[in-house]
Amino acid sequence: MVQSLNTKVDLTIDGTSFLGLTDYGKIMIGDQGFEFYHNRDVRKFIQIPWEEVDYVLASVFFKGKWIPRYAIQTKKNGTYTFSSKEPKKVLRAIRVYVDPNRMVHSLSFFDVLKRSLFSFRKKTL
Repeated sequence: MVQSLNTKVDLTIDGTSFLGLTDYGKIMIGDQGFEFYHNRDVRKFIQIPWEEVDYVLASVFFKGKWIPRYAIQTKKNGTYTFSSKEPKKVLRAIRVYVDPNRMVHSLSFFDVLKRSLFSFRKKTL
C-alpha cells in the first residue's frame, strides 16, 4: 500500500491522468502535495510535492467557461496532465499552495500556429 504525502487533505475528486495511457482514479490535494491514485491498480500513482511544482498550466476555452484539462510542470520530472469533473475546484485548491503567478493559461491552437508561422518566417529571411 502506498503512503500518502499529505497530512491534511483539502480536496478529493474523481480524475483522469494522461500519463501514457489514460488512467482513471482519484485526485487528492493536501498540505504537502498533489496526488493521483489509480482506481484499480495500487502500483499506479503520482505524487508531486509542492516544492517540485514549477508551473500549473490550464487549457481555457470560451473565456474561462470550460477547462478541459490542466497540467503540472515540475522542476525535474516533466509535465503531468490531468482532468477532472470540476477543474475550477481543483485549480482553486492548488492556488492555495502554488503562487498564483505560477498558474498560467496554456497556448491555444491558434497561438501555436501563429508562433510556428513566425518562426518559419524568421528562418527563411
